[in-house]
Amino acid sequence: MTKYYLKSKARIKISFRKILQLGSFLVALLGFIATLYIFFPLISWQIYFAPVFASNELAAPIPKTTIVNKSTIESLITTTAEKINGIDYTNAQNWFPIHKIEQNSPKISSYTLSISKLGIKDAIVSTTDFDIGKHLIDYIGTAIPPNKGTAVIVGHSTLPQLFNPNDYKTIFATIYLLKPGDEIRVKIEDIEYLYRIFNITVVNPDDPSIFSQNYDDSYITLVTCTPPGTTWKRLLVKARLEKI
Repeated sequence: MTKYYLKSKARIKISFRKILQLGSFLVALLGFIATLYIFFPLISWQIYFAPVFASNELAAPIPKTTIVNKSTIESLITTTAEKINGIDYTNAQNWFPIHKIEQNSPKISSYTLSISKLGIKDAIVSTTDFDIGKHLIDYIGTAIPPNKGTAVIVGHSTLPQLFNPNDYKTIFATIYLLKPGDEIRVKIEDIEYLYRIFNITVVNPDDPSIFSQNYDDSYITLVTCTPPGTTWKRLLVKARLEKI
């Protein structure tokens, strides 16, 4: 009886040790996954933007290096917390919570946008709501082409591998590939207008320049989250109306 009792006790100790080892492994794995999730924007930045920087064809102040400091880490953690909390990013108002909306009554409810370089053809741009899960939006309070001012057009992005020009949840996944000189076309009431890209930049979500208006001509600013697959920063692609 004593011998059996000792064997049973030894087995319990071995089982407890295995459970402890497994628990330690799971904790370490969860820690690694959490760290990877937080720093994924930096990884994505290097994967997708490094080749763009190498081309040296950008006419914009995109930082070629992203320094990891206290401010950067705080920003990454905040972005991760927002995603975990389930913020609805199909509502464009949640992209820019500090931006005040100036309500207006647009003469048209929608128009279309095409970027042949990316295979985007006749994408619908709504001027009356904020649902970027169903279409692109011309952010309420900004200009409408071809009027003078800046039409701020917001659309979803994700990992480039998931890009589908007919899916509004992935439609802007590859606009980081655009370069100054590339064309954007909009069609309003059967009239097509050509815009040419002149500037590309990356800013923080609370940067007021996203909505800046320039009334000396007609402009478009395409806006999406970046780096691809993240909601960390905002990519701005600016274009000017070509004279006919």
